[in-house]
Amino acid sequence: MTGPARVRVPLAADDLRQVYGRFPTGVVAVCAEVDGAPVGLAVSTFVPVSLDPPLVSICVRTASTTWPALRRAPQLGISVLGAHHEGVARALAGPAEHRFRDVATERRDGAALFVTGAPLALAVSVVDDVVAGDHLIAVCRVNEVLVDDEHGPLVFHRSALHPWAA
Repeated sequence: MTGPARVRVPLAADDLRQVYGRFPTGVVAVCAEVDGAPVGLAVSTFVPVSLDPPLVSICVRTASTTWPALRRAPQLGISVLGAHHEGVARALAGPAEHRFRDVATERRDGAALFVTGAPLALAVSVVDDVVAGDHLIAVCRVNEVLVDDEHGPLVFHRSALHPWAA
């Protein structure tokens, strides 16, 4: 018995976006207080990298106008968004001037800013960022971990946000 035939997909950016979207990922908010104001963005490429030393990575578009400001912060807050944070994810993906209008945050030492109620929050320092095509890979050292098991994660799959159902 054979299954449906695989279809070859062109390597054009729009086609690849749809193909990569078939891989479900979590959604994280990357935020900090910079020059007295909250700065942040939503990212769907977050990867634990190393246990010793504790490192994680995120990928950000090289065209991002938000990343240069975040990069200046001594620490960033990475908040894994919960199933109840769909509006937060949309806000942080929207226009920079409106991103924090309805987003509750908590500030930590070193400028790290966390989304309130995140199931997992990491205070990190950027170790390096490397350009990789139209994105850059930021490698970050984990300085603090905060866990809240009350909420499940928010998942990004096929260009849509879905609350995780256990």
